[in-house]
Amino acid sequence: MNRSMTSLLLSGALVLGAATTAHAAPVPDEATLYKNPQCGCCDGYAEHLEAKGIKVTVIDDVDMGEIKQEAGLPYGLGSCHTVEIGRYTVEGHVPFEAIEALFDQQLRIDGIGLAGMPIGTPGMPGPKKEDWDVYQFTDQEPMPFMTL
Repeated sequence: MNRSMTSLLLSGALVLGAATTAHAAPVPDEATLYKNPQCGCCDGYAEHLEAKGIKVTVIDDVDMGEIKQEAGLPYGLGSCHTVEIGRYTVEGHVPFEAIEALFDQQLRIDGIGLAGMPIGTPGMPGPKKEDWDVYQFTDQEPMPFMTL
């Protein structure tokens, strides 16, 4: 094969590869966190997001049950706060690593969550004691997302 033919084939492969490669979306730089006014760990989670460069608007005078229902959160898998970031909902003390993975993958889901208030998660004091099972959800139906 001559040199110009090799160059042409290589160029074509590179163009085709670039056209079919999905690009990860960056995590948005703004979010809204809904919480109960008395919850201090929620404020700690907002600080966690702010340390990652996200401007967080905290709203603490809403009906949390209504917020969670509108988000399509699965029954029984809630936490103390709900975050809207980009087109997704993030429920609870989800580590930023999972939020980055969500935006990298650009899944067609309603959001991700971490049920309860596990010790050692962002905003919760203490050392990590167990794996954290982050779930994804759509229309109130949970599925595994990742384990951290």
